[in-house]
Amino acid sequence: MTQQRTRQQHDEIAHYLRTAIREGYFQPGDELPSEAELTRKFTSSRGPVRQAMSTLRTEGLISSGRGRRTVVLDNVPTQSFDDIISFSQWCHNADIVPGQRTQWVTRRPAEKSLAASLLIPDGDPVVSVFRLRLMDDVPTMVERLNYPLEVGRHVLAFDTDSGSIYQELIDQGVDISRTSRTIDAIGANEDDAALLEVPVGTPLLRVRRRAFTSAGELIESSDDRYLPWKASFTMNSTRGNPSSMALTSTHLGDV
Repeated sequence: MTQQRTRQQHDEIAHYLRTAIREGYFQPGDELPSEAELTRKFTSSRGPVRQAMSTLRTEGLISSGRGRRTVVLDNVPTQSFDDIISFSQWCHNADIVPGQRTQWVTRRPAEKSLAASLLIPDGDPVVSVFRLRLMDDVPTMVERLNYPLEVGRHVLAFDTDSGSIYQELIDQGVDISRTSRTIDAIGANEDDAALLEVPVGTPLLRVRRRAFTSAGELIESSDDRYLPWKASFTMNSTRGNPSSMALTSTHLGDV
């Protein structure tokens, strides 16, 4: 079997399983078909089946098996906490169609809190974006993106309703080397609630993200607010090589 054919079968099997889980054919707690059943269904060798199952385990959707039948753990799409990945790419990887509705894009002076977050002087120009993000045309997340002008000028020239800002920045040669994320919960304010079509105060999963160049220059400070039943995050660690996780106590208020 050629490498290309193996990859095609892996993608086909992973797509089938994700879709069946997302649409409720397999519910959390249900056993998945065995490797043998899947190889027969897709006329495949065991290699692509095992690779597809491994992919879904990494995504947090299914259990590890280990001598017993694999079961469904969750039907909410999950993004690895360790990856640098755009919302659009995450959706594509999960066989979901991403979308966006831009509310506004503006150049403005950075107020004190934003300037501190971007490590720039108060009043320095920044470019800010406020967008609603969708999964399969369903409201899922509200994002507030902020960039220093040197990076944000690329955003001003980009149609932010057309796709991934991250990908556009990369295409324009912006060096996005690493990110840090802080995850907590926050109640939906009036803007969030209107866009996500939920009552004010609905708990949202907030991901505050900062992006850096390979030289350590801070180039983004953003705030993403997800409906918690539409998305989740996973963090993988191994003994002797733990992932970094900080616990902080904060007041649950707006930013």
